Amino acid sequence: MKYLMFVCTDPDHTEADAKAAPDIEEWFAYVSGAGKHVIGDRLRPASAATTVRVRDGELLVTDGPFAEAAEWVVGFDVLECADLDEAIEIASKHSMAYTGRLELRPFWPLDG
Repeated sequence: MKYLMFVCTDPDHTEADAKAAPDIEEWFAYVSGAGKHVIGDRLRPASAATTVRVRDGELLVTDGPFAEAAEWVVGFDVLECADLDEAIEIASKHSMAYTGRLELRPFWPLDG
């Protein structure tokens, strides 16, 4: 099953959390070597976001993110895992699990 892992900042971490965070290159080598990493990348800051909506037939385009928040989505990874437990195990080894937040969402294929 594929999982989208949002990589988010979180200002609510301690210096000890940051020091305990594993190296991101080690995490990448681990998931790539295990064949679990499908794709991933960093994202530009929230200030570079554009929000698009259509309301009452009118296109509304807004500079900036959908919502103002202290946390920002700064990247993503698509993981191929047997189940949620495996996705959680993989996410727990990511450095942003220590200084940020990782949100896992299973894919919901259009044909299923």
